[in-house]
Amino acid sequence: MALGNIATVVAHGAVLGAEKSRLTDFATFSRWLESGQAKVILKVQSLEDLVALRQTAEDLSLLVVTVEGIGPMQATMDTLTCICIGPARSILVDKVTSHLKLL
Repeated sequence: MALGNIATVVAHGAVLGAEKSRLTDFATFSRWLESGQAKVILKVQSLEDLVALRQTAEDLSLLVVTVEGIGPMQATMDTLTCICIGPARSILVDKVTSHLKLL
């Protein structure tokens, strides 16, 4: 995936995650907003890894949103391309993502 498309996918995930948090857990959203809106972009090795990561986050009751098929000619609309975990306390997100490397 081209860098511009990666940036677009990540931006979509961040916006969707923030909006879902605002609507479902305003207290967590407010803390995140007031503390600088931290965002960490990590990479996985495969689609299977991304699906497993999403499941682990959901199993821990973390807010998770998915982005599918952003970018012309690079992914079909039903292809999972990105997930956003949180906003949430970093100690909880780290339980899911601490083994991943920065993008």
